[in-house]
Amino acid sequence: MNAPKVYNVLFLCTGNSARSIMAEAILNAQSAGRFRAFSAGSHAVGTVNPGALELLQRNHYKTDSLRSKSWDEFAAPGAPVMDFVFTVCDQAAAEVCPVWPGQPISAHWGVADPAAVTGGAEKVHRAFNDAFSVLSRRISLFMCLPIEKLSRLALTQEVQQIGQDQNASA
Repeated sequence: MNAPKVYNVLFLCTGNSARSIMAEAILNAQSAGRFRAFSAGSHAVGTVNPGALELLQRNHYKTDSLRSKSWDEFAAPGAPVMDFVFTVCDQAAAEVCPVWPGQPISAHWGVADPAAVTGGAEKVHRAFNDAFSVLSRRISLFMCLPIEKLSRLALTQEVQQIGQDQNASA
């Protein structure tokens, strides 16, 4: 009997400090081993945003292995082969990405950047909560897809629709 396939998923953002980091933590925690999530940035800042760490810890997500890293790490020889690549910020979606080994299915799941919000602590806190909620809903929808039963084209359309679904981002 064959073990079920574990799907590798890469979440991309520019700085890899908040949204992509949260998505990595959410999928790894909720997928019961069906998915292995990673995150990276086109211009990784090198540190995880304290607001993202605080929100994840408050919601009982593991944060000890989270780090800000360049997407070059995942295009290098010996890197895990990705099955899915999702951009979570508009800037990264507009950039020319590396060529990913294995031709992963990709989609854009744009989420407002909570790290860019200025103002009082309550406003910043709300922005992180909103981003976390959007990512959680989209990841839940993604995990419900019958991946093994869909054609590549149908699966591509489904993951792209998740990023466009207003109910998953409101």
